[in-house]
Amino acid sequence: MLQHPFVDRQFPIITDGKLVKKEFGTGAVKVTPSHDPNDYECGQRNKLQFINILNEDGTLNDNAGEFKGMLRFEARVAVIKKLEEAGLYKGKEKNAMVLKVCSRSGDIIEPFMSPQWYVDLNDLAKKSVDAVANGDLVILPESKVSVWNEFLNNIRPWCISRQLWWGHRIPAYIAWKKGESKPDTSDTNNWFVAESDEEAREIAASRLGTSEFEIEQDPDVLDTWFSSGLFPFSVFGWPEKTLDLEKYYPTHMLETGHDILFFWVARMVMMGLQLTGKLPFNEVLLHSLVRDKNGKKMSKTSGNVIDPIDVIEGITLEELHETIRKGNLRKDKQEEAIKTQKKDFPKGISECGTDALRFALCAYTAQGKDINLDVARVEGYRAFCNKIWQATKLGFMFLGASFVPAVDNKTKPEGLYDQWILAKLAKTIKDVTESWTTYDFSSATSAIHSFFLYSFCDIYLEAVKATMFSPEGQNEEQKAMHRETVYTVLEESFRLLHPFMPYLSEELWQRLPRRPSSVPAQKTISYTNYPLPSTSEHWENASAVEDVEFLNSLNAKLRSACATYGIIKKKTATVTTVVTDQARHKLITSQLSTIVALSFLKELIVLETEVIPSEAATEIVDATCTLYIHLQGIDAKKELVKLDKSKANLTKQIEALTKKQQDERFIEKAPENVKIQIAENLAQFTLELAGVQRAIDTLSSMQ
Repeated sequence: MLQHPFVDRQFPIITDGKLVKKEFGTGAVKVTPSHDPNDYECGQRNKLQFINILNEDGTLNDNAGEFKGMLRFEARVAVIKKLEEAGLYKGKEKNAMVLKVCSRSGDIIEPFMSPQWYVDLNDLAKKSVDAVANGDLVILPESKVSVWNEFLNNIRPWCISRQLWWGHRIPAYIAWKKGESKPDTSDTNNWFVAESDEEAREIAASRLGTSEFEIEQDPDVLDTWFSSGLFPFSVFGWPEKTLDLEKYYPTHMLETGHDILFFWVARMVMMGLQLTGKLPFNEVLLHSLVRDKNGKKMSKTSGNVIDPIDVIEGITLEELHETIRKGNLRKDKQEEAIKTQKKDFPKGISECGTDALRFALCAYTAQGKDINLDVARVEGYRAFCNKIWQATKLGFMFLGASFVPAVDNKTKPEGLYDQWILAKLAKTIKDVTESWTTYDFSSATSAIHSFFLYSFCDIYLEAVKATMFSPEGQNEEQKAMHRETVYTVLEESFRLLHPFMPYLSEELWQRLPRRPSSVPAQKTISYTNYPLPSTSEHWENASAVEDVEFLNSLNAKLRSACATYGIIKKKTATVTTVVTDQARHKLITSQLSTIVALSFLKELIVLETEVIPSEAATEIVDATCTLYIHLQGIDAKKELVKLDKSKANLTKQIEALTKKQQDERFIEKAPENVKIQIAENLAQFTLELAGVQRAIDTLSSMQ
């Protein structure tokens, strides 16, 4: 035992392999079990005394001897001085250490022990783990089940008391006879629990055997998560057996962030099992956290919070700076935050609207992964909103003021592109429905975005535009068919899109005419039925999809080839195509005007036998179809300079990606999705390089 130099107290020398590293410093360290979490564990292991030397105001208490009443930092100076006077001071060395600092005041936090209320959770934690294991409670994504089990299988007693001004006050009371001293508040035997002050007084009178007593309620309040854990049933009137509680509890699904899986979800489950005997819900869907574009968690103290209102309504850079200055950041942190804003938002944030932000967040969401929010992507979906508006405007031009839709959507059009777009719509509805059932919102938004933008806008509307704008009296049957298709696609798309873009879809749906019906039309899109596979399966058409997908690949090849050879002006290119398959030949011939329009050609010559034009570049679509791009009038020398630059750039990118693929650190540490993306990019660049090389060879032979 060693004698303390300043107080009449001895303390032992112990060995502890968990706390002390013998190679660090002298290999010896003081242990203060009441003022450090690690020291507390050491004290528990070695049965040390737990001596608190601090008062709540930061001064030293009676256990500090002659330093009693001093502020903590003043006491440190005084202790060193006393050690020097006694000849016990050996010097000091600088060592890096971790100090907990209050984010608001900047003060160093001093842990110390004080009496608190705890809840033993071992039994409840086991029941909660079993509920998931038995399938009674489903946690999505499944990857979070291991987190759930890790928390609950290593549960510790839960400290539920907080020294705050707000919250549910702990219903614990202490009482003593008048004239006697107040009992020891650290002894739990002196406390009792009651539901009200009246009940507390009755219990106190019974325990003390007198009506003359003093009584106090613990000033502490319950931990926020304790109070929040009661939410699923307290909101329905619990502990009273109300009709609402009987009808609506338990609920079906809880949707919340994965960061509070233990803090809130587990507490609700345990509370529900303990106080109602039922799980509060049978499914938990954990959504992603929104971080800044660099992956850093948004927080006021970091100054990187993106206010959704600023994204919706827009904000200037100076206004962004002002939000930092008016916040609670320390001055030294404000400049750092403002510097970050200048880098991330040099022109402020442009107005994106509610629907674009909502759609972007859903599109970002991949179960279990956080969202690194880049406002530029939200701006991209604002452009998508604008595309929907413009496409609908064009659709209304096609429909005309007098259009009346069919009674239902059962009509099957004869036009190939009409059959194709409705088949694609049916597939989209099926994909979105499957995504809803698995809560895969990212796939749902991707399916809607791809269908409306790339299938409906880029292909179908362009394919029928020439017919719809033909003079009155021409192609009237085709126009009527296209109008019905356009109406059906728009009406179904608005309903499909509504959960993701409620405002835009409602606005545009209201402008559509209603189908004739004996039943009064719904006043809002919100009351209509959501599109389901069962109501759209009659549009499925594998043959039409196969034919148009071939035509799409043909059009893409035509546009790409013309661009490669510098024929960028619309309606100037002439192409000969040799099609050896009779069915394909018939298909291309029947859709010749549409192909020419979608590929921006001057002329497409279709042949069945191999006839190679002079001064033509060859592009192969597939085994049955070959393209010959006429190059008469092309400045070969000028185009070769461009192609050589493209070749050099593609070669450089291929070399960089190949080097990355072969890097051992990349192979070992890169996520699988990144590896797949790199491989896809490499394949695409290699394909483009082959096309550029063919163009170089062709043009070189013309010189």
